[in-house]
Amino acid sequence: MAHMPIPSAVPSRAELIDHLVRTRTAGNVATPREINLSHYRKLASGDRHMWLGLDLGNRWTDERDVLAVMVERCGVNSDPQHRSGQDTIAPELTVDGLERMAAVLRTAAEARARVLFATGHPGALLEVHSATASALHAAGCEIVEIPDGLHVDDQTVVQLCDVAMLERAARLRHTHSPAPMAAILDGMVREGRPLPDLVVADHGWTGHAGQCGIETVGYADCNDPALFLGEVEGTIKAVVPLDDHITNPRFYAPMTAYLLAAAGLTAQF
Repeated sequence: MAHMPIPSAVPSRAELIDHLVRTRTAGNVATPREINLSHYRKLASGDRHMWLGLDLGNRWTDERDVLAVMVERCGVNSDPQHRSGQDTIAPELTVDGLERMAAVLRTAAEARARVLFATGHPGALLEVHSATASALHAAGCEIVEIPDGLHVDDQTVVQLCDVAMLERAARLRHTHSPAPMAAILDGMVREGRPLPDLVVADHGWTGHAGQCGIETVGYADCNDPALFLGEVEGTIKAVVPLDDHITNPRFYAPMTAYLLAAAGLTAQF
């Protein structure tokens, strides 16, 4: 798989679906079914770590309801008795999510909006976010610069390639926490700066921004149900279901090209 050719042109919908399945970005993904069900159960039981910065109140206390949303929005296996082994993300739903996100990006470009990008998956999604930021900047948007000197516990909130992320001991960090996004937005308020018009992110960065009332879109894996619930409730504008850490980050390139083309933006790789 490491030598799989990556298309340089914008793929058609059918070509992208085929690519998503072949690279396991969607289709039969690596995330085990038992992990998915465990996360759905924890979310329903009130585990705030699983809420990814959203306030879900007491609206999702039945894990069966969470599973139903994940079937509808993500394409996981619908059988509640399927409790171990393989789980799935429907590639058609991935592309549908990209098209919803593209509509939001198109509107942002037309309005020359202020856009903030952030990721809890710098080892996987950094280039996806960075390429999107470059394309929006080329279209006239302002890419929001985060305040200096932000810290969450013993980690630093940094911005590389126009994308905010966490760093500790010279290493970029994987995180589900909403705290880094809270630090950014609080820092902007302290400096008297307007909040972003749009946030493009993943994990808790997405959830917290959406909960603050900012128009927000993001990416989510089948083991992160909160963002899909946020989309159902309208707190998050669009969520793209995908495996958010595949074997080679370059495999996201056709997806990114499709997204930018659908948004009427020029790819900036």
